[in-house]
Amino acid sequence: MQMIKFIQCAQFINNDLNMYHAESNTPALARTSNLNEELGQVEYIFSDKTGTLTRNLMEFFKCSIGGEIYGTGITEIEKGGAERAGVRIDDDEDKRSATAVHEKGFNFDDTRIMRGAWRNEPNPEACMEFFRCLAICHTVLPEGEETPEKITYQAASPDEAALVAAAKNFGFFFYRRTPTTVMVRESHVDRMGSMQDVAYEILNVLEFNSTRKRQSVVCRFPNGKLVLYCKGADNVIYERLADGNYDIKKTSREHLEQFGSAGLRTLCLAYRDLSMDQYKSWNEKFVQAKSSLRDRDKKLDEVAELIEKDLILIGCTAIEDKLQEGVPACIETLSAAGIKIWVLTGDKMETAINIAYACSLVNNDTKQFIISSETDTIREAEDRGDPVEIARVIKESVKQSLRSYLEEARRSLSNTPERKLAFIIDGRCLMYALDPALRVNLLGLSLICHSVVCCRVSPLQKAQVTSLVRKGARKITLSIGDGANDVSMIQAAHVGIGISGQEGMQAVMASDFAIAQFRYLTDLLLVHGRWSYLRLCKVITYFFYKNLTFTLTQFWFTFQTGFSGQRFYDDWFQSLYNVIFTALPVIMVGLFDKDVSASLSKKYPQLYQEGIRNTFFKWKVIAVWGFFAFYQSIVFYYFTAAASQHGHGSSGKILGQWDVSTMAFTCVVVTVNLRLLMSCNSITRWHYFSVAGSIAAWFLFIFIYSAIMTSFD
Repeated sequence: MQMIKFIQCAQFINNDLNMYHAESNTPALARTSNLNEELGQVEYIFSDKTGTLTRNLMEFFKCSIGGEIYGTGITEIEKGGAERAGVRIDDDEDKRSATAVHEKGFNFDDTRIMRGAWRNEPNPEACMEFFRCLAICHTVLPEGEETPEKITYQAASPDEAALVAAAKNFGFFFYRRTPTTVMVRESHVDRMGSMQDVAYEILNVLEFNSTRKRQSVVCRFPNGKLVLYCKGADNVIYERLADGNYDIKKTSREHLEQFGSAGLRTLCLAYRDLSMDQYKSWNEKFVQAKSSLRDRDKKLDEVAELIEKDLILIGCTAIEDKLQEGVPACIETLSAAGIKIWVLTGDKMETAINIAYACSLVNNDTKQFIISSETDTIREAEDRGDPVEIARVIKESVKQSLRSYLEEARRSLSNTPERKLAFIIDGRCLMYALDPALRVNLLGLSLICHSVVCCRVSPLQKAQVTSLVRKGARKITLSIGDGANDVSMIQAAHVGIGISGQEGMQAVMASDFAIAQFRYLTDLLLVHGRWSYLRLCKVITYFFYKNLTFTLTQFWFTFQTGFSGQRFYDDWFQSLYNVIFTALPVIMVGLFDKDVSASLSKKYPQLYQEGIRNTFFKWKVIAVWGFFAFYQSIVFYYFTAAASQHGHGSSGKILGQWDVSTMAFTCVVVTVNLRLLMSCNSITRWHYFSVAGSIAAWFLFIFIYSAIMTSFD
């Protein structure tokens, strides 16, 4: 079995041209050979969104500055939404304005703020702060010549590179970084076309992580002014904004929802002016936290909270990340195969829902159950500002929603079983839903639904959800992701798939199988997984049958010997039975047997449900093989024993025990090998060679072995 599994991986999965990505020259890679059959039994897929369903090629597409939206492009998601609503959208590339720019990381068109036109806008100060924040608040390293055309940016994530590229195109060109300064070539605010190189001293960098969901820098302007620039997820930034400016907050929130509906990734930008006294007292705590040897990260996060408050909102960015090729078709095929797909993402709820529409996870006929922390009741509690009260309100809201939705889902399932159900929840509500008291309802509702979308979730929550289903549903689970934030989710599932994408190799190193694109899951599961499951089930049941047949034949002999322990077969027969006489045919079955071709496996994905139901490895199947072994062993022993009772050899002696056992053993070898051919779905020349060769090997061996006589015999 280990040999069969190893060859299945090394020869079939790794060399499958249908899973080879020519653009990146990346073939599929099996990093273990122990899970082949589980690929044919997967019922739940947990997928990351960015870089897994999407290309992870970020492009700055739209923005909102000071309550005004800029950017005139139309996303793929908007086109899909318009089609669902029956509206036609014209998106002609020729209609783009003369100021439109499309380069790596930047695909933006709006004459109002390109080429310095932002100076004529009603909010030029906000525009300038917005562009400056993009140019300063990051950890990007510039490479190459210090000219806008030839410079390249090395960033920790494609988002950061896209934002810095946007700043460059808006006239705030970041071109050099030293350990303490960031050099930005700014279009002069007063005189059009005039450039000015400004050195901003970076005093502190509060780095982004998946818990904080934001990044800040404290910088000193050439005139000595101290400013904290912060960018991060909208819910995190909004919690830290200063009182007042309700109009811009409300307008920007509407813009964020609009961007999310268009399937765009959003970030909020904010700043805060600092006095020297404020900064000095805070910096002392920051230095202490940074130099501490225990819980350094935790202390740095706590210190960051002290200064990342009373922020002033500048605006928000919207970045487009297009879907990978073939994702919707792949998801439709996997759904038809009976596989339930969950999307776990850190994005906004609106973005996640629209991606779900674009991926065919959700359609207009799908009944949606949405649990969100963005309700009026929860916002009222947030406005009062008491953390205990907020937690109580959210928990109560989640509890009631889960109960009512679970009842509604059960009713829907009994009344209209063909209708698809989708469950959508955000990370804040999920935190309370994963509480032991509510976990049963969460699992119950999730398992009834055909698809689940969890948005604004942390890497830890991804792993918790995967473990919840793995332990609660007791079904085979598969996780697929491309970044370091997906590692815990990949390790929590039965089968982990890493996508070798833009975010390094951490996910691949933690995975069991690596592929270059999400769409290759169709081949991996429906073809290789299904075949592996079928073959290994057949191999195991056949092993059970052939050894039982061989052993029971000896067992019937013990009745004749009064259970004295006398052996029926020669020692060499017993030793070579599994090694030579019946070994090769079963390996051929494990490698080449198939009921339908690869193209038919993908054309009729419903066939995959046999693996989910474990059709080929039930007690009934084993009992049938056991029955064959039982009755054939009786025939082999008693038929040969009765037929030889009055038989004579050429010397005139009656046939002895070794004559009878050799005849019985010949029957066993010939029968179990031919029985294997009868159970094959497809027979190749390798099957004929192996079966004929195994039977011939027995006859060759017995003629030579019987002819050799020594003084010890």
